[in-house]
Amino acid sequence: MKRFLPLPILILITAGCSQHEVRVAAAGAEQRVAAVQVETVADSEIAEIYQASGSVRARYSAAIAAKIAANILEIRVQTGDRVQAGQTLIVLDRRDLEANLRRSEAAREEAESAIDESESAIEAARTNFELTRVTHKRFQDLLTNASVSQQEFDESQARLRSAEAALEMAASKGRQARARRSQAEAEIAGVGVALGYATLTAPFAALVTERKADPGSLATPGAPLLTLEREGNPRLEASIDESRLSLVRVGESVAVEIDGLSRTVSGRVAEVVPSIDAATRSFTVKIDLPALPGLRSGMFGRAGFAGGKRGALLVSQSAVLERGQIRSVYVVEGDTARLRLVTLGEGRDDRREVLSGLTAGERIIVKPAPLLADGARVAIEEAAK
Repeated sequence: MKRFLPLPILILITAGCSQHEVRVAAAGAEQRVAAVQVETVADSEIAEIYQASGSVRARYSAAIAAKIAANILEIRVQTGDRVQAGQTLIVLDRRDLEANLRRSEAAREEAESAIDESESAIEAARTNFELTRVTHKRFQDLLTNASVSQQEFDESQARLRSAEAALEMAASKGRQARARRSQAEAEIAGVGVALGYATLTAPFAALVTERKADPGSLATPGAPLLTLEREGNPRLEASIDESRLSLVRVGESVAVEIDGLSRTVSGRVAEVVPSIDAATRSFTVKIDLPALPGLRSGMFGRAGFAGGKRGALLVSQSAVLERGQIRSVYVVEGDTARLRLVTLGEGRDDRREVLSGLTAGERIIVKPAPLLADGARVAIEEAAK
């Protein structure tokens, strides 16, 4: 009796196949096998990175507020305008101040006139006092010689006292007039300062980031009307848990990821705020950033601070398939590709940390072909090093 042996399997690589594709003919049937590259998932030791989130802030900013209560006549800038140091930003109504200035100037003129009158009165009172004093001296000598009566002498003494009082009164009025003049001059100086406050100017070259008032509204002392930020030298102000204080050192370089720009830049820790927020048990770290096109105050950012070492499973970014929020990899089981969902952590260069879905020793496909499907047969072409 003849025995039939199985036909040998013939592997044919033809030019008509797609790249990395093998046709396998067996027992008269033909099946396509994809040639793939794989890497073995292995335990790795990585530095633990603590992510601290925060917002981009300008290093120098100013809230423009009025120092006097007055209606706003003009606001000469809009949000987004760039201004120069000393440029007029807001003009307030100054009519009340100008009226006060005119009143103070009139009071000063009145005081000047009163001073002139008092000086004339003082001179007249001084002349009368000198004459009365000389006359009284003569009456005193005559009384000694019994040439005048006691009553005449007493009348002379009374006239001397009256002349002395008149001189003192004239001097007092002069002092009062000079005091009124000093008061008027002080009021004029004060109104002059207040008139200067009626025009609000930019303290430095900056960008107008916020406008909080419109012409016609009342400006009250201390209430911000505009917000200015000096461009260049931005900072990330990040909040860090107090337990991570040992990770932060002034002057060290840290990687900062800016979500709005979709890029990571190198920053430098410039300041660590010493006080800790009792409510959040965290402190603030200020990180200097390079001047970047499109970088704006208020953008969200994350700073990474290196901590201790820990074990992790890392896979090549090219092995990860991303469809929306779903991430998966192809695992090679025997000669079959199996699609498996994974949970990924942070990225490290061109590799991603696997939090769940894989175990050490498993083989995954690197750069899977777009048409590769779950359950497809594969042939390992070359192991990734």
